[in-house]
Amino acid sequence: MPDSGIKKRRKNQPIELAGQKVLPGERKTIDLVVGKLYTHSPITMPVQVLCGHQAGPVMFISAAIHGDELNGVEIIRRLLKVPALKRLKGTLIAVPIVNLHGFINQSRYLPDRRDLNRSFPGSEKGSLAGRVARLFLDEIVERCTHGIDLHTGAIHRSNLPQIRADLDNEETLALAKAFGTPVVLNSNLRDGSLREAANKKGIPVLLYEAGEALRFDELSIRGGVQGILRVMRRLEMLPASRKKNEFDPIVARSSAWVRAPQDGIFRAKVKQGDRVQKDQTLLAVVSDPFGESEVEIWAPFSGIVIGQLHLPLVNEGEALFHIARFNRTDIAADNIENYQETLEALNFPYL
Repeated sequence: MPDSGIKKRRKNQPIELAGQKVLPGERKTIDLVVGKLYTHSPITMPVQVLCGHQAGPVMFISAAIHGDELNGVEIIRRLLKVPALKRLKGTLIAVPIVNLHGFINQSRYLPDRRDLNRSFPGSEKGSLAGRVARLFLDEIVERCTHGIDLHTGAIHRSNLPQIRADLDNEETLALAKAFGTPVVLNSNLRDGSLREAANKKGIPVLLYEAGEALRFDELSIRGGVQGILRVMRRLEMLPASRKKNEFDPIVARSSAWVRAPQDGIFRAKVKQGDRVQKDQTLLAVVSDPFGESEVEIWAPFSGIVIGQLHLPLVNEGEALFHIARFNRTDIAADNIENYQETLEALNFPYL
């Protein structure tokens, strides 16, 4: 029989999670049992699985590993409403709330005061954090080929939308650029992190940082949804878009925090996304309540402000500004401006 020139479509395989099977073409919500509250009521991690008709990558999208980081929860909610998911190739596993205990208590940490993102790979017989980490790794991560983990800045600190990833990995670098944030930051793997645990299993994971803890930030949410869709198109999990990717991200190989030189009241002179130049840009002034002792803080190197403290009361040594170093800060600044303008003008349908 002559070759028709049509690429043969491979049928997707069912995926099993927590003893429940999801068939090709099926969408199912599964509750992973994490444990129980003091009241003996069960606490479960909600997971939604979308199994496409055709074969393709298996990707997890996770949020609220830190329980007070809420932007990612809303990003996943909007993502799951995108009509294009009906044509999904492969499988999407969405986990909007990984750290249930922290989420309920509006806390970054678990009740044992451990950071879940420093507790991987975890242990079935370890601490509460270790047990949750092991459950997430075994039931979610190990079933996947790729992952995107959604974060925000800490409480009173916000982050410019950015991707952090191990850029020495070619596949990870390509996916990081596909996400389309104006800034991509090389970030080494940290001991106990989800990225490190996934990397050991050969699973590339992007970390999206945007916004502030316990707050919704509309631009960060829009950027997160659009970025995930771009990565899925890059992996051919979704049909290609007719629109060209508007952004060619600038890669920063290093960054550093500028810290308070003394205790006092902090007055910022620059904002997130601003371009700063070494010894020429006044970043802030820290003074006593009377203004008799004022210390000016000048940019120690050139770059772009990608993170900032919003609390005006500071202690000596407290992190004030996170600055990413770039060879061409002018191009990075233009990227950020174009990115923000595009997201603001976007007729965003997934609300």
